[in-house]
Amino acid sequence: MKKTLAAALAVALTATACGSDEQDDTPEFAENGTFTYAIPADPGELDPADAVLGATNTVLAFSYDTLVHSDADGKIISGLAEKWEAQADKVTFTLRKGVTCADESPVTPRTVADSMNYLSDPKNKAALLGVLIPAGMTATADEAAGTVTLATKEPNPFLLESMTAVYVVCGEGLKDRSVLKTRTSGSGPYPLFSSVAGDHYAFKVREKYAWGPGGAKYERGMPAAVELKVVKDESTAANMLTTGELHGAQFTGADRKRVEAIPGIRKGSAPDGIGEFFFHQGDGRAAAEHKVRRALVQALDLNELRTIVSGGAGEPATHLTSLAPDPCRGDSVTTNLLATDPAAAATLLDETGWKAGPDGVRAKGGEKLKLRVAYQTSAGPGVQAGMEYIAQKWKALGVETELAGSADAKYSDSLFKNGDWDMAWVPLGLSLPTQLVGYLSGPGPDEQGSNFAHINNSAYQDLVPEAAKKVGASGCDQWTNAEAALVKNVDVVPVVRPTQLVASKKAMLEVIGGVVRPTSVRLLKN
Repeated sequence: MKKTLAAALAVALTATACGSDEQDDTPEFAENGTFTYAIPADPGELDPADAVLGATNTVLAFSYDTLVHSDADGKIISGLAEKWEAQADKVTFTLRKGVTCADESPVTPRTVADSMNYLSDPKNKAALLGVLIPAGMTATADEAAGTVTLATKEPNPFLLESMTAVYVVCGEGLKDRSVLKTRTSGSGPYPLFSSVAGDHYAFKVREKYAWGPGGAKYERGMPAAVELKVVKDESTAANMLTTGELHGAQFTGADRKRVEAIPGIRKGSAPDGIGEFFFHQGDGRAAAEHKVRRALVQALDLNELRTIVSGGAGEPATHLTSLAPDPCRGDSVTTNLLATDPAAAATLLDETGWKAGPDGVRAKGGEKLKLRVAYQTSAGPGVQAGMEYIAQKWKALGVETELAGSADAKYSDSLFKNGDWDMAWVPLGLSLPTQLVGYLSGPGPDEQGSNFAHINNSAYQDLVPEAAKKVGASGCDQWTNAEAALVKNVDVVPVVRPTQLVASKKAMLEVIGGVVRPTSVRLLKN
């Protein structure tokens, strides 16, 4: 699961909910054009089993299908499956008839079962195993009934919802996975036909496509071709949008206001991953003590921090998941976050034996209270400014800080290999409460687990099994209570749900679950 948090972190830096055109005029569609869209990084290898980057999933969404989809409100709608029956430990999907792969081979129950069983086989080391694909899951095809049944050893309340993000491989790629490193082999509306790594990825439409989200099919206004351009700098993307080199892009930084002012721009918003921070609670760490964690949070004004890290474009976090379908949206945060109280914070540290010395720095047993703050430099200048704000407030409290910003790979190593941090800012983007369990309970990285903060919250551990007994949203009250136990105990401090600007010019589109929905794209004459 260590690899999959890297995936969640990467996804959190792209749009992770729904962004759509907000103008209500009647558009005039253009015909047979090419839709151009910016992706912020090269997607790397294209095998869906190892798709961990947001950019990778954006590419794959054009060429692959999933069994079901989520709409903008989190409702599950049809995909390759036209209907389904969910139970606590299995889901049976009835497939649409007439679905074909890009090479025109049929997509059958056996096709889907083989694709799923590849992911669940531990020897294949799929990045999705343990997060979207439960360990031990089996897929069984019934060709006569036209069904595929996914079954798990233990109850899995959100197995249906997980399938909104699991791409089905068919055709040549199912027989030889090596071709998937640079090519696609799916049933989606736009197969990849050419690419140049680090520059662009080009797709052509399948005009007979008719099995998209909710039965969506190729129709008037959809582009005949798509080109995803690798544009790593938002300022460059803004310039390309202005000059017409791009039809669309997403913006989180300072350029968003400039983009909003471009004549003819269509604007939508997409909530980003939850911006939150964790304390290392391992043996010998200062923040292993509850009172210390309380003091460190009470020294901060979380409303001010929220504004700083999001550039004023963020909303208060209300729960710990953010990607569609995000079925459990109860507020586990608002009434459980600590209010700002620097005086109370100082008293708490005094009570724990961390006393201020002549230089103003607190110490206990001859050891100064010094915390190393880890964060991703790729998160942008807002997060950098936010970490500097935290350092300033903690200095006033008598706490030394070392700001340790690093690139994504080194940051992930800090959390999962080195443990060389005391507080970590984590922009975590996940869709289901079950995906959080391994990160918030159980063994830590030193014991081959994923509980990077070494959290040991007995209330959370008691509530999760009860919540897991219920299918889907029926257990959301229990999941909300479990999250609330973490926030109350200062095991996690959710601060902000940032929003991204989804901007388009001479085009309309939706971003759902972190990626552009291909069947939503329309080219416009004006």
